[in-house]
Amino acid sequence: MILTVARQGFALCAAQDRSDSPEAAQVDRSLEPLLPGFLSASEAMSRVVEQIQRLQGNDLTVLITGESGTGKELVARAIHVGSHRSESMFLPYNCTTTGRDLADSQLFGHRRGAFTGAVSDQPGLVRSAAGGTLFLDEIGDLPLDVQPKLLRFLEQSEIMPVGDVRPIRVDVRVLAATNADLEQRVAEGKFREDLYYRLSVIRIHVPPLRERREEIPHLSTLFLREASERLGKPDVQLSPEVLDLFSQYWWPGNVRQLKNEIQRAVAMSAPGGAIVPSHLSPEISATRLPGASTLPRLAVATPRHLAAAVEEMERELIQQELRRASGNISETARTLGLTRRGLYLKLRRLGLEPAAETPTHG
Repeated sequence: MILTVARQGFALCAAQDRSDSPEAAQVDRSLEPLLPGFLSASEAMSRVVEQIQRLQGNDLTVLITGESGTGKELVARAIHVGSHRSESMFLPYNCTTTGRDLADSQLFGHRRGAFTGAVSDQPGLVRSAAGGTLFLDEIGDLPLDVQPKLLRFLEQSEIMPVGDVRPIRVDVRVLAATNADLEQRVAEGKFREDLYYRLSVIRIHVPPLRERREEIPHLSTLFLREASERLGKPDVQLSPEVLDLFSQYWWPGNVRQLKNEIQRAVAMSAPGGAIVPSHLSPEISATRLPGASTLPRLAVATPRHLAAAVEEMERELIQQELRRASGNISETARTLGLTRRGLYLKLRRLGLEPAAETPTHG
């Protein structure tokens, strides 16, 4: 079951093309038992594959960075399956979902009576993952008050459940991921510097889909096959026009957005027919001209810090999609490959207030 999950996960960032270089061949052979039949088509993902391969046999903490939807959890699962912990649990936890008290209890457990509603002892996720791997997604959103407890665990392999007076030793490997600039958060006092350096012993960056466009045809074929089987339309094909649009689009939601777009297009298409531009979302079908992009135009009158330029571009793109969706948060989030909560967090970080959603009638 674990190998099946890893095989499916790695398929999101891999293709069938083989490199002729001896180094690539060595990487391919070593990964073949773990991820049979899937080899990276792009140089960017080849580097990720090589890093995963080099991590086999060690137990170091890894920080995986990349935009939302690039496949950070899939990389984490591949690292887990390639480790000596592969037969034990891989347990993911999203750090954006809870406040301080709940995050403390969920991660490190609590004793009965430790707080109102604590009617029984709870082990927490760290102890539940004992012997395996704990994957902390969006680690940059972990409440500041909980960060010292995580740091203590990483340094001493000990946790202190809420309401307990004695530390408990636990053997768990930690992998973390973020789409945020943690160095900037450290500078702003929103993330502990010592925890940042402790987490980033090894760093793996998963590049956005727009930087590995050569993978789009293979990924499109893979997702088309999955969606066709799921929806009972096995003979649906992607038209050349659609593949051209896919290759030109900016994909702000990355691999997740591509997968969702193909699933939507298959649902809209006729059995046995071809997916054409009219089956696509408006923001993608509007990408008509060769080399065109839905990336907002960014006027660069003077040199600026890269982070500021990217933030401005992100702000313009979100505002553009909100206008197209008449302020509908759910539709905008879906287009960008985000959750509603994820979009709200971005709006807050960028200083944007969502407009009142236009009610639908009919």
